[in-house]
Amino acid sequence: MRVLITRPREDAEETAAKLVACGHTALVAPLIELRFLDGPEISLEGIQAVLATSSNGVQALARRTKRRDVPLFAVGAQTARAARDAGFARVKSADGDARALAAATVEWAKPTAGGLLHAAGIETKGQLAESLSAQGFHIRTCELYDAVAVNTLPQEVLNALNAGALDAVLLFSPRSARIFSECVVKAGAAGRCRSLTALCISQAAANALSPLNFQAVRIARRPDQTALLAILG
Repeated sequence: MRVLITRPREDAEETAAKLVACGHTALVAPLIELRFLDGPEISLEGIQAVLATSSNGVQALARRTKRRDVPLFAVGAQTARAARDAGFARVKSADGDARALAAATVEWAKPTAGGLLHAAGIETKGQLAESLSAQGFHIRTCELYDAVAVNTLPQEVLNALNAGALDAVLLFSPRSARIFSECVVKAGAAGRCRSLTALCISQAAANALSPLNFQAVRIARRPDQTALLAILG
């Protein structure tokens, strides 16, 4: 299949390699540009655990602290793998979304054992902290990166879309799905999506594709790359 990958470039290239190894053709068009935020070293004193809702947060945190001994609670397997690759020694995965991470954190940590640090992006703060604060935890949110949306799809992608040279698009988040929808509509190519299959990491991502119509919309059984690629077929 001819598959469009919409992740930030470094992640997209890793996904593309997996697709090519399986015999697919991959076209990379990042919809979000990651920008790590510079600043002083982050102190983890008094922090019982780090909360990571994306591999981007892990990478951003690793740039701002040398410590790897604090437990890290990851939203899912991919984020947990990124934490281990970065050298964090004690990593647990909630194998789900932010809601699953909040529920798991209540089981893994105690409000009286110290604060929790959320390694967040500018667009990803809020819900997790609110949920855990309601459980009595002290949450320290550190904005460590920004994810800037693109305004238009690359001409190469628009040419492929208009020529019917794409079979599927991979959408890894509600935000990327919304950006894809906006860019396609802006380019006047909404009708071309009727021949595409949208592969979405969650129902929320699928909902964000409105007002586009696709040949089919498939939703991963779990919110991770392995489950998403499994529905490619």
